[in-house]
Amino acid sequence: MRRVDFDKVSVHRTPEESPGYLLWRVSTRWRRSIEEVLKPLKLTHPQFVVLAVTSWLTRTGEKASQAEIARHAGLDPNTTSQVLRGLQAKGPVERPRSIDERSKYPVLTEKGSRLLEKALPAVEGADAKFFAVLDLKKTGLLSALQKLT
Repeated sequence: MRRVDFDKVSVHRTPEESPGYLLWRVSTRWRRSIEEVLKPLKLTHPQFVVLAVTSWLTRTGEKASQAEIARHAGLDPNTTSQVLRGLQAKGPVERPRSIDERSKYPVLTEKGSRLLEKALPAVEGADAKFFAVLDLKKTGLLSALQKLT
């Protein structure tokens, strides 16, 4: 078996010094905590994000295209379309067609609004619990994450 000489190929002495590795580990743990609170609501994490983004973008009665929802959710348009299709099948979202048959402007149904009213506090609670070990303002983590997005 050939071994990798990490001293030659990596700038880090250990994985724990790699920001990418640490971000991977943190994001994996965080995502598990979010999925745990969404499971009883029968929502996946991508479904929650798309539902929340759709509601946020349409909160003043304006229309939001699937492409705009994808952009705000940080997902590719095909994935967003699949998630919206699944949400439509379960009832929380409607996707009425516009004059252009290809364009759809999703909106939350009454069921979707009630679901988000349960899911959002649950997710925010999981976030608060997960990040409780840090003072987000003092550590600068919130502004660092904002820069990275």
